[in-house]
Amino acid sequence: MIVRRILGFVLTVLLASVANAVEPDFSGLKGSPGLHSASALITDANGNIIYGKDINAIRSIASVTKLMTAMVVLDAKLDLNETITITPDDRDLIRLTGSRLGYGARLSRRELMQLALMSSENRAATALGRTFPGGAKAIVTQMNKKARELGMTNSHFADPAGLHTENLSTANDLTKMVAAASTYPLITGASTTLRREVRPYTKRGPLNYGNTNRLLKNETWDIGLSKTGYINEAGRCLVMQAKIQGKLVSIVLLNSFGKLTPFGDSNRLRKWMSATN
Repeated sequence: MIVRRILGFVLTVLLASVANAVEPDFSGLKGSPGLHSASALITDANGNIIYGKDINAIRSIASVTKLMTAMVVLDAKLDLNETITITPDDRDLIRLTGSRLGYGARLSRRELMQLALMSSENRAATALGRTFPGGAKAIVTQMNKKARELGMTNSHFADPAGLHTENLSTANDLTKMVAAASTYPLITGASTTLRREVRPYTKRGPLNYGNTNRLLKNETWDIGLSKTGYINEAGRCLVMQAKIQGKLVSIVLLNSFGKLTPFGDSNRLRKWMSATN
């Protein structure tokens, strides 16, 4: 009986401590984080704006597009274990980017999605669109339909890989897309995987892919979803869900000049948000 009372007392104290724990309050942040990205939006888990900069400017979003591609493919409930063969139809005829997935490479739909999300593999994303029921035009139609359903009123999608300049959105709209994408475990898992080995060829060794978000290598960051993007017209882009001071936030950074600027902005943002908490 005495032991039971002691355990009950300890449990009561622990529950009280949890109840009295104060989440970081970002409402009183002063000054500016000094971000260099042309558009930036940071929101909390309830969608409240912590910091915003030119949030409704319509900008090209490059490979951030691949988050929408992945959601539409998953919504269609296609067989993720189905083997897909890379063909000349998956070539990038817009930017003329290369790929280690040569013609004849064979991977499952799941593996292609993982490479598209973590390593921004353009042929992987294009192959996902090509093998969507109805082909590339059909998946783009569904991407735009889903954007409307999510309330992304200033967004437009033109291809599944994000190669066209006409993949357009705003920081405000992308916050909605990030929130939606975060509900898909395959997307959160793939987009935050640091490294991935695949075997697309029967008579060759494996191919190793790394994540395009270097912040994932930093153990001080707690990132739950991530996607980078880059074409000349879009600049450097980065969207994330992460915890800062133990609080879940959504981060959208668009049109950064310089390869490392989105990562520098993310660190500047975290430092600013941690200064008074």
